[in-house]
Amino acid sequence: MLRSIQEITGYKIQSLDGNVGKAADFYFDDVGWFVRYVVTDTGGWLTGRKVLVSPEAFGEPQWRDGLIPVHLSRRTIEESPPIDEHAPVHRENEGRLRAFYGWPNWWSTPMHGLLVPSAREVVEAQTREAPVATEERDPSLRSSGEVRGYHIAARDGEIGHVSDFIVDDATWAIRYLVVDTRNVLPGKKVLLSPHWISEVRWTDEKVAVDQTTEQIREAPEFDPSEPINREQETRLYDFYGRPKYWE
Repeated sequence: MLRSIQEITGYKIQSLDGNVGKAADFYFDDVGWFVRYVVTDTGGWLTGRKVLVSPEAFGEPQWRDGLIPVHLSRRTIEESPPIDEHAPVHRENEGRLRAFYGWPNWWSTPMHGLLVPSAREVVEAQTREAPVATEERDPSLRSSGEVRGYHIAARDGEIGHVSDFIVDDATWAIRYLVVDTRNVLPGKKVLLSPHWISEVRWTDEKVAVDQTTEQIREAPEFDPSEPINREQETRLYDFYGRPKYWE
């Protein structure tokens, strides 16, 4: 099912033996666009320390209760290598974290999420170009909280900004960016797939897309209060004339 990251922010993170904290942010990679960690604010338990927990450790989320269980003990989390939330997560530190938990290195296959890919998905991942141009070919982690607010640069001008992300709760793939076009009257929210992005200008805080401002303005409207269904997705992909990711 597709869910809003903004909605999930604030969910309780529950270990095997007690509450750990709350989801404060989500880190995704800038090549495959998969959520790689939930940044967990432990509050007073670990003197305000924030820890990274991978979706690989998640149990079945309790969506109605706003709770994500993890298959980790509080002691294990307490003994995990520290991460400085005010500094970039360097690959060396991340490698130590993943080795500590026994998680595989996601950057070996950045186009794949949690589930074992099908043969067709493997071929697509090997043949398609990375959806986003980055400063480095090595995929980097990005904060969803930081990218919210980035401006959308269409082919013929700017239109709106990123207001949220929509993720697949089975693979934790980011399926859509929610674009708020309120700077253009009449304003509304629309969806764009990260694989339709031509470039992310991280230093300029802009997301460049290959659509025109008129196309985005006329795109099917997104209602955050309603769940996204396949019929809506089909209408969106048909509007832009793009191949559907589920086919």
